Amino acid sequence: MLIRTTDPFRDLDRLAQQVLGTTNRPAVMAMDAWREGDRFVIEFDLPGVARDSIDLDVERNVLTVRAERVARNGDWEALASERPRGVFSRQLVLGDNLDLDRIEAGYSDGVLRLVVPVAEKAKPRKIEVRHDAGDRGDSPAAINA
Repeated sequence: MLIRTTDPFRDLDRLAQQVLGTTNRPAVMAMDAWREGDRFVIEFDLPGVARDSIDLDVERNVLTVRAERVARNGDWEALASERPRGVFSRQLVLGDNLDLDRIEAGYSDGVLRLVVPVAEKAKPRKIEVRHDAGDRGDSPAAINA
């Protein structure tokens, strides 16, 4: 026989952690971002999320990632419920130096991976210094006034 006691304060604390998040585990989707040469890579952890429920939008320089982890339906009793369910959303403000028209997205093993290339205008470039025909390099030794 299983005796189960409930502690309303523990349950309230667990609910608050799921909704508000903690410093160790935020309520939004966990993310890593880094730069590899001329591109930025962003990865979001979305375990248990179907690829079809992921929605990516870019408006101006704001990238919005939405995903949904569907709750189970049916005749069952939860014994532990620590993974948040429902719709998740996260917005990133991306710099003007990125090419938002060429973002690539892939989803594998519960990880959403975005690759954002650096815009051509933001890449370092050489500027050629040319020799003007009118510039003789001669300068007077003194200025007559």
